Amino acid sequence: MASPDSSRTDVPKDLVRIGEGRVNIGTQADLIDRIIADAKAGRGGTVFTLNLDHLVKLRSDAGFRTAYDAATYVSADGSPVVKIARRQGAPVDLVTGADLVVPLCRAAAAAGVSIHLFGTSDAIRDEAAAKLVADIPGLVIAGSESPPRGFDPEGEAAKAAAGRIEASGAGICFVALGAPKQELFAHAATRQPGGVTYVCIGAALDFISGRSKRAPVLFRRTGTEWVWRFIQEPRRLGMRYARSMAYYLGYLIKGPEKPRDGRG
Repeated sequence: MASPDSSRTDVPKDLVRIGEGRVNIGTQADLIDRIIADAKAGRGGTVFTLNLDHLVKLRSDAGFRTAYDAATYVSADGSPVVKIARRQGAPVDLVTGADLVVPLCRAAAAAGVSIHLFGTSDAIRDEAAAKLVADIPGLVIAGSESPPRGFDPEGEAAKAAAGRIEASGAGICFVALGAPKQELFAHAATRQPGGVTYVCIGAALDFISGRSKRAPVLFRRTGTEWVWRFIQEPRRLGMRYARSMAYYLGYLIKGPEKPRDGRG
């Protein structure tokens, strides 16, 4: 396994490995504190949130595995991942990208750290930015852009985008491209010189803008947010959730999945 951020000595050790995935952050408060400290110190890094869909994709996508293995911080995103981790003895809480954005922005504003928004559509991103600035006094958005259609997260356009993000002076960049594209971009971006922490957040900006409605609190508290999202977008999410549920049922029946290359 590649060492997470091998140039750094302060990256937390893994709390648990789940198949090809890993988690090394237990709480949202710890993650926010670490991201802000890194941003103020000019240390670059990546933040991923491991969910069942990622675990499925990690089985077959070597580039995705490389990005995950090198990630600075990885949290447990989704009730099933939290349950798997706890059954393996890891003290982790649920830390999702959707729940992370606003409190991290508040902490960034308080610390004088500016942010950058990258991904989703211009309209959604602009609406989310306006809402964040209105709700969080002192928040500075140093830059904001969407990649072009057909964007290669590891190509020349990605390198140029990373250069613009670094030049903006932002300490934190929220990446909203969906998996695995956002993780591949974040990993590639941190291989260039710079001090930005790239936080992969999936559909979080869609929720903040109001364009997509997040599941009611009851669904989130009971770990059934996926049911709400499936009801909203059955065609797009049906196959993804079917594969994810098959993975989870396989874990419940067979126990922890061993990494394919023998890592433990």
